[in-house]
Amino acid sequence: MSSSPSAAPPRAARPPFRILLTILHLAALGLFGWAVVSVLLMLFAVGIGTAILLGIGLLFLGALVYALFGTAWFETERVRGLYDLPVPTLTLQRPSAPGFGAYLRAMAWQSIDGRMWRGVASFVVATTLGTTLLVCVQSLVWSAIAVVVALGGGDPAQDPTFGTLFGLLPGLGGPLLGALNAIVAAAAAIGLALLHRVITVAIARAGARTQQLARQVQTTARQREGAVRAADVERTRIERDLHDGVQPRLVSVGMTLGLAQQQIDDDPEGAKALISEAHTSTKAAITELRQLARGIHASVLDDRGLDAALSALAGRSHIPVVLDVRLDGRCSREAETAVYFAIAESLTNAAKHSRASECRVVVRLREGGLLWARVEDNGVGGARVLPGGGLDGITNRIEAAGGSVRIDSPQGGPTTLEVSVPCAS
Repeated sequence: MSSSPSAAPPRAARPPFRILLTILHLAALGLFGWAVVSVLLMLFAVGIGTAILLGIGLLFLGALVYALFGTAWFETERVRGLYDLPVPTLTLQRPSAPGFGAYLRAMAWQSIDGRMWRGVASFVVATTLGTTLLVCVQSLVWSAIAVVVALGGGDPAQDPTFGTLFGLLPGLGGPLLGALNAIVAAAAAIGLALLHRVITVAIARAGARTQQLARQVQTTARQREGAVRAADVERTRIERDLHDGVQPRLVSVGMTLGLAQQQIDDDPEGAKALISEAHTSTKAAITELRQLARGIHASVLDDRGLDAALSALAGRSHIPVVLDVRLDGRCSREAETAVYFAIAESLTNAAKHSRASECRVVVRLREGGLLWARVEDNGVGGARVLPGGGLDGITNRIEAAGGSVRIDSPQGGPTTLEVSVPCAS
């Protein structure tokens, strides 16, 4: 979206205003920042010094961790608000389980949180720059006052405050030197503000980048775990279907053909009947193998896309399916496969367990590149995610593709399953 001409002046005026705001921030930190640093050092010293006295020092060290976190949180929010940085808010480590031991572990993890320490370091740097800035502001104010006094007919050289500066050059040389000193002090203040921006922004972005990488690692680990679990569930399903369906049928075909072979000379008609029975069983086994292969991979999905694959799936369903698919284009093979099998497993579960008379399937391509699908049946509800079950397999497949799953199945129904997968996963 193009900006209007009237919006340009405020944007042009923002950098000087931000420099002024930065100078005010540094001045405030120069006045009060060292008090915060002193409190932190006092808590550390008292905590270490009394740690051997029945653990009293642990209370101070715990307070130190909270104080460090508060300082880092304040610094992160200050820098983010001052420079409009897209950095996440600093969050406190929470105990993973109830109990004092979990609380201590959370405190220990918080005490080594790199982003917290970066925030504290940024606060100390800003406080140091603020102290230097106060010296520059003091010099600027003194020089400006002295120049005004000199131009007004006074003699700053006789003043103990300005005498050193204006006694160096007599006449108009003193005011010129004062003006030059004021310019240098103002330039130094602006330079400190710019230096503050460079340092604190670099620290904040480094912390945000580290946190982003940690989240990416966690997401990748979760996707890998989901992929491994999905493959294990799928392998178990294939083994179960082969063991309970195709294998017994093929064994029966072999036994039937063996009986026919024994009777072919003495009872040709009986042998023909056995061969016909074996032929029928063989065709049924082939059908089961095709269905099993289709459960492993739907070739129509690659050939004609998700819409056609879901149409074929709805046509084979044991319960009526209302299909509503609106897609402008194709997504990645991984995304389409994950959504297809989530819908297929949902329809299978509905046919087996829900006692539903109808299912409705809605598929959309949403903003942000998300392939979204919802399956709803009018069954009895009460569906739960059980290890190794159908819903567990759906969850693992979707998480492996980088997506999310939401299941809503109250007692009495209806059951609704929603999945969202990045289209380019």
